[in-house]
Amino acid sequence: MLTGTADPGALARGAPTLAGFGTEPLKLHGVETLQIFCEIERESSDALLPPGLHPTVPPAVTWLVQRVAESPWGAFSLAQCRIECRSGLRPRGFLRGGVVDCAEAGAALAERWGYALRPGEIQLDRAYDRIRASVRVAGEEVLCAALRDPMPLRNADAYYVANVNLAHTPHGLRLVQVDPEFEVERAERGRPVVERFAAAAWNADGARPSYPVSGSFTIAAVTLPALRYVSRPDVLAFQGTERVDAQPG
Repeated sequence: MLTGTADPGALARGAPTLAGFGTEPLKLHGVETLQIFCEIERESSDALLPPGLHPTVPPAVTWLVQRVAESPWGAFSLAQCRIECRSGLRPRGFLRGGVVDCAEAGAALAERWGYALRPGEIQLDRAYDRIRASVRVAGEEVLCAALRDPMPLRNADAYYVANVNLAHTPHGLRLVQVDPEFEVERAERGRPVVERFAAAAWNADGARPSYPVSGSFTIAAVTLPALRYVSRPDVLAFQGTERVDAQPG
């Protein structure tokens, strides 16, 4: 059975601190999401995950670039780099790094849902023949990806794997399960293109893209959930999963 080989203690140095487990659901409106799914080279890929998670075969990375029209913090944009994996039997995306262009939104996402985010600039441009995302940190472009020749996709066929976000919590260092609910109003699919990916900027050294597999774009209302489960990063989910809902924040 394949498991991750990353040292949880080393990963913990970049993990945010979760204020508590009692966060309420939050609905965001007018959320545009570009998702690019890409295989990565096998070598060194297991070191991108802690021992509590199982790598996929072949290993893969997903990038999510989102532009949010309405939120308690106003309009903002968010980008994530996630390594595809399983927690127990369930598919998950382990957040290696993220970028946000609104400090207030970034702080709330970290404290309430365990998103590890750094400040940067995010562009999501839509045209009839492509949807293109560019992410910059400290002036350097760290991601450039696109969806070429978008075509309509049934709303029900748009699919997003839940996050597992590593965070310091009242129970210690834990993988926090975050499964946003997408109420899709429009969906498209197309040919994925990855023009630039600076792995180190996403805390993802060793993630070397090898083959773009799929890409999609949606417009949706997205509900960030109440927290229900966390798990230990050093043991498998069957042993280390804890239910945390209904606990005070």
